[in-house]
Amino acid sequence: MSMDIIMPQLGESIAEGTVVKWLVPVGGLIEKDQSLLEVETEKVALEIPSPATGTLSEIIVQEGETVPVGTRLARIESTPLSEVINRVGGVVVRPTEPTPEGHHSPVVRELARKHGVDLSQVTGTGSGGRVTKKDIQDVIARSGAPVTGAPSSGERSMGEEIVPFTQMRRTIAERMVRSRQTSAHVTTFFEADCAGIAKFREGRNLTYLPFVIRAVTRAIREVPVVNSAWGEQGIIVKKDIHVGIATALEDGLLVPVVRHADRKGLTQLAKEVADLAERARSKKLSPEEVQGGTFTITNHGGFGSLFSTPIIHQPQVAILGVGAIQKRAVVINEAIAIRPMGYLSLSFDHRVIDGATADQFMAKVKGYLEQSQWEHIL
Repeated sequence: MSMDIIMPQLGESIAEGTVVKWLVPVGGLIEKDQSLLEVETEKVALEIPSPATGTLSEIIVQEGETVPVGTRLARIESTPLSEVINRVGGVVVRPTEPTPEGHHSPVVRELARKHGVDLSQVTGTGSGGRVTKKDIQDVIARSGAPVTGAPSSGERSMGEEIVPFTQMRRTIAERMVRSRQTSAHVTTFFEADCAGIAKFREGRNLTYLPFVIRAVTRAIREVPVVNSAWGEQGIIVKKDIHVGIATALEDGLLVPVVRHADRKGLTQLAKEVADLAERARSKKLSPEEVQGGTFTITNHGGFGSLFSTPIIHQPQVAILGVGAIQKRAVVINEAIAIRPMGYLSLSFDHRVIDGATADQFMAKVKGYLEQSQWEHIL
């Protein structure tokens, strides 16, 4: 009995997805709920589990291809085939017939011709050993790849490398440019003395980020316009506070959301942020976990950065950047003292928020961070 694998609906507003990687080869046995392939959309990258135990009999959509929701991606035979002859990487596979010479798609042949790639020297990763467009792109991108014929006028020199765009990178690029074109970006900077937090963290497994989230949510309650969006009829002030945490991945960025962050204590915030970040990096997030944010925090100080002018995550109207916390000499009560200080930046949409309002919000965030009593919100 065969079963079709289709591109799932990964969120209400998602219309298409990109097949990033097949995790099981054609002919490989797959267990129910075992990860079958990696899919990337404009909002999330995640692994799709197999709906049944069986054999992956056919791959229809190749790696690197973007297709609409509902497109058939592959076929699984729910009864494993008997002609199993060997094991590769822990997966049982069937032998595949070599690709007949010249049996290539027009796109593959044209790309190979343009870049002088000898198709007979390319190992195909597609169904039945078929050479895919991504195979050709990989050959072109690798320095020293076997090529024949004179290079075309547009070909890169051997001292350069072409890294093909991923769907996530294209989406990030489009959204950053669109945000700049949409919002009137302004950034204001504040500095916060984190001595009270540093003392409270002693002996506790807490980073600075939960304290920042807590300070931000308290300040939002007093300056609610920061937690809003631009609407056709007016400013849409959000009653719920869902804080997005920008999370760097190896090949891009995701913003998982801590829902109702204002209702959670430091310990719960720390656990939830760590869990979301780990699952973002391992592609285990659900689409719902990267949607619905009302305010975003980006912790760019993890690698030592002090200042940043982050771009607003649409359709929100503000984003807070957190720089590295470092000990610096400051003047306190007419005396020089050493304190762990951190710079905070707020990029805001000047269509919605005026400078005075932004500074009022940041002054409250600073005040909450500099308080000395944190025990009551653990």
